[in-house]
Amino acid sequence: QVQLEESGGGLVQPGGSLRLSCVASGIIWSVSAMGWYRQAPGKERELVADITYTGNTNYADSVKGRFTISRDNANKMVYLQMNSLKPEDTAVYYCHLARTYWGQGTQVTVSS
Repeated sequence: QVQLEESGGGLVQPGGSLRLSCVASGIIWSVSAMGWYRQAPGKERELVADITYTGNTNYADSVKGRFTISRDNANKMVYLQMNSLKPEDTAVYYCHLARTYWGQGTQVTVSS
């Protein structure tokens, strides 16, 4: 049974940084893409960033230049470094594997 577990969310002031982590278990590993989506209250879930097994990345326009996704295949982990955070980044952030398996989500709140 594949499980994804996120960590690293929290409350941060505008302009601050957070690093989200996601670890996969229950699989040997996967060559599928992994990444992050987010969902703000009253809004649909949206893509934040994806990364392929070989490291090719794709970002939502709203986070380009501020967020960086990375992947550690040996340890079955994916990360999201978030810098210059804005209040509009406030959401629950979900890790995915092949858009098939999803974590429970971690709350990110950007507020002064």
